[in-house]
Amino acid sequence: MNRAVAGTVLAVWLCSLAHAQSAADAKSEKKLEFEVASIKPSVMPGGRGMIRMGPQGGPGSGDPGRVSYTLSTIRDLMVIAYGVHRYQITGGPNWLDSERFDIMAKVPEDATKEQVKVMLQNLLAERFKLNLHRETKELPMYALMVAGKGSRLKASTATDTPPGEAPPPPPGPGKNGLKMGADGCPETPPMPAGRAGNFMIITPNGACMIATGQTMEALANQLSNQFDRRVIDQTGLKGKYDVKLRYDPSSMPGGRGGPMPGAMMKGPGPGPTGGDPSDRIAPDADQPPSIFNALEEQLGLKLEAKRGPVVLLVIDHVEKTPTEN
Repeated sequence: MNRAVAGTVLAVWLCSLAHAQSAADAKSEKKLEFEVASIKPSVMPGGRGMIRMGPQGGPGSGDPGRVSYTLSTIRDLMVIAYGVHRYQITGGPNWLDSERFDIMAKVPEDATKEQVKVMLQNLLAERFKLNLHRETKELPMYALMVAGKGSRLKASTATDTPPGEAPPPPPGPGKNGLKMGADGCPETPPMPAGRAGNFMIITPNGACMIATGQTMEALANQLSNQFDRRVIDQTGLKGKYDVKLRYDPSSMPGGRGGPMPGAMMKGPGPGPTGGDPSDRIAPDADQPPSIFNALEEQLGLKLEAKRGPVVLLVIDHVEKTPTEN
């Protein structure tokens, strides 16, 4: 009898334990969402000056409890949310790359960067009714290789930002910030001295990509962000390098030479009078080379056409007007 009672008590205890575990699992699997999120159509600033686009704030930054996505298209937001390149997103309406939105969201305490990506995925699904599926196709791509005359890359001594420390933002324009040269590239370093980082600026005189402490794999990924196809690293170079590349953004394969998320754009310079002369870009600056010529002439690298498997995100449905905040 005692054994029967003991068995019953044990069964009840195990049932309670299983129920408690299920409740804990359900709590841990709670849908990842922003606490509050505001979505508004973007208004492109007029006049001169620097415009920062893309994500700011969030985990790992100086403002971990809030994240914003400025002047972002649905494709931009999908690139960030799903960790893919632009060329991997296919289908969808013709306004996918033209309609821009400003999103401000409050991030739950102790959220990670990966969790914030999932929160953005859920936001796109709920507010824009985004629905998609994945496919794998054999598509054209490029291999980044050392050109015939050899690499012209400069080895870097920059160090990565220590874990847990927010990377300092690049300085803004003006006398105490970026001084623009006649070629449209900054004359002053855009990253803090000795720190690794990436920076891109688009001006009326072309695009300028500057990076410190960059691997060739990272450079290939950065090019993939702007091309209409994947770029893979086949240089065989394993070090970290300082890169400065000036090129014509319209020469990007597929014509996707526009700003990528996180890029900065510099509007038309000031008129004949007024304004900070250090912000001006010479109207007679030389025409920038194509991205292909720039890579070979400035870095000693080249792009070779290949084919390979690519995972695609295919948009089945998305709505232009988000649901109410």
